[in-house]
Amino acid sequence: MAENIHPIFDKLVGRGDRENILKQNSRVIWMTGLSGSGKSTIAEALERKLFKNNFFCQVLDGDNIRSGINNNLSFELADRLENIRRISEVSKLFLNCGVITINSFISPTIKMRNMAKEIIGPDNFIEVYIKASLEMCEERDVKGLYKKARAGEIKGFTGIDSPYEIPTDPAWVVDTGADDVATSVDKLYEFLKPTLTFE
Repeated sequence: MAENIHPIFDKLVGRGDRENILKQNSRVIWMTGLSGSGKSTIAEALERKLFKNNFFCQVLDGDNIRSGINNNLSFELADRLENIRRISEVSKLFLNCGVITINSFISPTIKMRNMAKEIIGPDNFIEVYIKASLEMCEERDVKGLYKKARAGEIKGFTGIDSPYEIPTDPAWVVDTGADDVATSVDKLYEFLKPTLTFE
């Protein structure tokens, strides 16, 4: 039998015991979509909705990840892959703590998202596609990033000169062009609730 290379995990309080204390099933909700699609807005509103209903959760997004643990990474493709790898490992730690983690990242390629799913585990990974057309995202362009990308001031910008691969089989689709934030979050919450509810 292969030697256990992570013996520390055998000595720690188990995930099931932590979930029992929190009275919830921990999962990683992975939101993917173009910049400006509404990922962060939906993630923040979902966190508030879950918390209001006694679920313990944590949002991870570009602001709290790239300003800290991943502040040494660029936006080149190799570094973006490493960004997602680190996020996945952090998410797995939260998962083992019994915490519901809501991740809001462009994660533009199927390869990246499959890597995240493999690290986290397919049974714990819920892919949510935040759907919005490129035209709609450019109209919103709150941070002016698309304008800079179109002007050539930003290179490798997803949707402009770097591809975004639409999920082929997401667990749920939030269409921010069809529903407002409240409606989108209510629908997503009802979909997630049976999976997260502790029996």
